Amino acid sequence: MIDVNRNGEVWVFAEQHSGQLEDTPIELMSKARYLADTLGVRLAAVLLGFEVAGLAAKLIQYGADRVYLAEDPRLGTYQTNSYAKVMFDLIHKHKPQIVLYGATVTGRDLAPRIASAAKAGLTADCTDLQIGDHKTVKDKKLHKNLLFQVRPAFGGNIIATIINHDRWPQMATVREGVMPLPEVDAARRGKVIEEPVHLTEQDLPLEVLAEHKRPKKVDLKAARIVVAGGAGVGSKDNFKLIWDLANCLGGAPAATRAAVDLGFIDRDHQVGQTGTTVRPSLYVAVGISGAIQHQAGMSQSQKIVAINTAPDAPIFSVAHYKIVGDLNEVVPKMIRAIKEKGVADDGG
Repeated sequence: MIDVNRNGEVWVFAEQHSGQLEDTPIELMSKARYLADTLGVRLAAVLLGFEVAGLAAKLIQYGADRVYLAEDPRLGTYQTNSYAKVMFDLIHKHKPQIVLYGATVTGRDLAPRIASAAKAGLTADCTDLQIGDHKTVKDKKLHKNLLFQVRPAFGGNIIATIINHDRWPQMATVREGVMPLPEVDAARRGKVIEEPVHLTEQDLPLEVLAEHKRPKKVDLKAARIVVAGGAGVGSKDNFKLIWDLANCLGGAPAATRAAVDLGFIDRDHQVGQTGTTVRPSLYVAVGISGAIQHQAGMSQSQKIVAINTAPDAPIFSVAHYKIVGDLNEVVPKMIRAIKEKGVADDGG
């Protein structure tokens, strides 16, 4: 177990692949900066890999005061054992009080291994992080400035706040897309600290011969307009209405988990608690009941238009504009109106 250090830094695991930073650690920098400032401590990013030193400046521009850089050819390709060993060594050496990871495939693999080695707690798939005080029930002791780890629980039916007051570091993985990207400050200065890497053959039980990656078919997080369909669309053939409306608006097609499970569209397009979290300028929800699991992934959209036949559908509780009607009638009319307006605009 790592000793409790209430003056320890806030850390972000700066996940990178092939020399490119993932979006999630960059998103985490904004919340981590807030946590560090609230606690009055430094914010540090931990960067592991080979020939990735150039990414350190970018992390500093996004808010890091320090970047702990561990470079080694053996870290060129992600492996659970080697990355966990190096991360644990750094945690044991510097004793941060908070360590954050993106809830990516890598983060979900790495964080539990480190938590186990450190005998520390880990909260998965957080949607918010705050600093607060907590009094324990048993001994009535007040613990100040703890990390409040907020995440959906019981299938998304409640929001739970999880606190760890006696085993540190406090660690959490955070869902992709739930934190806004921080602004870049090109004038910002920080310190890059090169760390030694101590690995043995036992820490590298696998040899990676080749990597094959399939890029996502759609970048929902970057879309300004998202048109999503749910199980209420009815069929894969009928889902063409979602594609047509998205194309007319210059947006991206998306779906609920139910629609994905029914085979209406590929999983890359899924929005919700187990999919992508989006915050576009416009979100059009078509045939979506609006279960809390889906709302968790889109409720922060600037404007939400919902189309549903049920006047009491939960989606209407978060919608700014509500259309009660049959999507097979409403959506074609919307497409026709958008196209007619486009022709009129083109004609001056």
